[in-house]
This record gives sequence, C-alpha cells and structure tokens, in this order.
Amino acid sequence: QVQLVESGGGLVQPGGSLRLSCEVSGFSLAHYTIGWFRQAPGKEREGVSCIRGHDGSTVYANSVKGRFTGSRDNAKNTVYLQMNSLKPEDTAVYFCATAQGVYGSDDYCLALTAYAYIGRGTQVTVSS
Repeated sequence: QVQLVESGGGLVQPGGSLRLSCEVSGFSLAHYTIGWFRQAPGKEREGVSCIRGHDGSTVYANSVKGRFTGSRDNAKNTVYLQMNSLKPEDTAVYFCATAQGVYGSDDYCLALTAYAYIGRGTQVTVSS
C-alpha cells in the first residue's frame, strides 16, 4: 500500500525557514518522481517543486525559485523541501505526491495530473 506522510509544517515569521519532509512507504523511492504542491485557502492547488526519479533533475515554480530547495534520500525513502526566506503568501497546506516515470516538460512535472498518489498535507503558516 502506497503511503506518503508529510511533516515539518508549522508557524514561522516572514523571512524564516522550514524544512518539510515526505516519508513514503509501500514502494522504493528510487526511480519515482516526487512533486510538492500547495493549496492556500480559496485558491487552487499549485505545483511548487518536483524531483524527477529517472535523472534527479529538479523543477521549481517561479514563485519559489531561489528560496526553496528539494532533495531526496532514497535510503530513507524520504524527500525534503527546504523553504527559506518565507513570505506570508507561502502560507498553505503543502502536499507531496509521487508517480513512476514522470517525463516531459517542466510544466508537466508540476502538474498534479502527472501523479498517482498524494499525501494528506502539512500546514505552513507564515505570519508575524
């Protein structure tokens, strides 16, 4: 049974940092693509970042480029999203998702339709 469990969310002041984790079970993380998505109240879910399974390449949404960094530890079956210089507009529920063999464009890697499984999310609130 495939499961993804996010953790690491919380309340942080603007300019602060958080590191989200996504622990996966039920399959080996190697060769699977992991995407990070977020959904703010009243807004659609948007792709934030992805790490392609077949070559390890990363893609970031323009809104987080230069501030967020995705990484993976296949031995621990865990993926991370380091979020720095957080802004109030980063406030959202953050989800990780996975699928095998997500090829194609960067836009496709950030599209939820490319993924087969998604976690329940972790809340990130950026506020003073």
